[in-house]
Amino acid sequence: MPISTARIALLAAALVAGGPAFAQTPGALLPGPEPIAGPSPVVAPEVLPDLPDDAKGKDGAKADGGAKAEKSLTDSLHQDDDYGLKSLFDSLHPAGKSKSKWYDKIAIRGYTQFRFTRTIDQETDSANPNLLGDRSVNGNAENFSIRRMRLIIFGDVSEHLGVYIQPDFANLPQGATTNTFFGQLRDTYADVYIDTTKIHRLRIGLSKVPFGFENLQSSQNRVPLDRTDPINSAVSPNERDLGVFYYWTPEDKQKLFRDLVDGGLKGSGNYGIFGIGVYDGQGGSQVEQNLNLHTVARLTWPTRLDSGQVVEASVQGYTGEYVVQGSAIRPLGRGSAITPAGTGGNTGHRDQRVGTTFVYYPQPFGFQSEWNWGEGPGLNDAQTAVETRWLQGGYAMVMCKVDTCDYGIFTPYCRWQYYKGGYRSIANAPYGTHNQWDLGVEWQIRKEMELVAEYSLVDGANLNAINQARVTSYRNFDGGVFRLQFQMNY
Repeated sequence: MPISTARIALLAAALVAGGPAFAQTPGALLPGPEPIAGPSPVVAPEVLPDLPDDAKGKDGAKADGGAKAEKSLTDSLHQDDDYGLKSLFDSLHPAGKSKSKWYDKIAIRGYTQFRFTRTIDQETDSANPNLLGDRSVNGNAENFSIRRMRLIIFGDVSEHLGVYIQPDFANLPQGATTNTFFGQLRDTYADVYIDTTKIHRLRIGLSKVPFGFENLQSSQNRVPLDRTDPINSAVSPNERDLGVFYYWTPEDKQKLFRDLVDGGLKGSGNYGIFGIGVYDGQGGSQVEQNLNLHTVARLTWPTRLDSGQVVEASVQGYTGEYVVQGSAIRPLGRGSAITPAGTGGNTGHRDQRVGTTFVYYPQPFGFQSEWNWGEGPGLNDAQTAVETRWLQGGYAMVMCKVDTCDYGIFTPYCRWQYYKGGYRSIANAPYGTHNQWDLGVEWQIRKEMELVAEYSLVDGANLNAINQARVTSYRNFDGGVFRLQFQMNY
């Protein structure tokens, strides 16, 4: 007898519900066991079994013909309510949990810095102008430039995870000459909060290395145009690297760090009261060159005095091995071009420093000073080989924050810096001295825009490798540089 589609569906559902016993029902699709010899069994009237719930319609009625029936997601081994794999939801994805999306918690902000540069004075027989922190200073092709164009994507995805992504779209890649404004990652990291108070956290990815207050301080907040050579040379290029860092910040200090930035007092942001970590060591945007990890630790203590004045003191240090890249030069301008020994390869030179910091936040008068000592890669005096050499240097700065009612905030400043040592991130790690005075004023016109004018008296090494007869590389530039910068915050 032909079996209708509806009957097949009903029989299949009954088979799931009844199991092997259903095979003995007359008219079943599958044969049952062989009958036992003896009197013929009494055939019971054919009764269709009830349908399981998932074969019923939305109103609870049985599905017509089985065409609308849904296949059960549980098989014969997963019917017990106590069976752990029965549910589609695990401990991290509980049913009924709020369906808010992670991107609802993400924000975007940024800033852009436009500069005008002009070398005002250059002593006779000095090298061409050149600054570690501003490659637009060259004495030959100086006018308008974009120093930074940052777009920051950030936010807490959950109580235990924060994300931070910051590309810069005003870069000049190494080796490029006529093209600029390339995009390059500055930060890409995850903050893993061990507890919901955010006292303990791990920062994993590409982020700032916790060495030096001004290195941690955002260029968006810093008063002078650039960081100083003695402190920045420890973590150049970009003050960042790939690694894992642990930060400990009590809740009251979290608020203080936040207030120092949001209140316009030029704070560093929250890099922990105590921080420790490991990182590649070659610097941000650089490919790692050896099997050695750098290790860094920092301890800082900001405190609010009874007068309301905030002061902060820090100590920090790092150690590792750094691989210096080489470039052809003529040692002291004589002979044939060579690439100094001790460059390239995968071994590296000892690279380690300790430093101290003291900050007296501008309320309205401020003072800031850092100094560091150590040893690192440096070109020898004969300019034939890179060796591990002694270094030291630091800076001191005074400033005054003048808050007016109608014309914004003016912050005049004066900073002196001195450095004697090598520049590890520059080809051949040129070794020399750098002495510089910066005189300037920052005008915070509104919260979203500011203007800085700065004049710098510089006596420091030109860091460009020159492969030219009778020309000595790394001679000092002695002169004056004037710069204007307009910054917009968004």
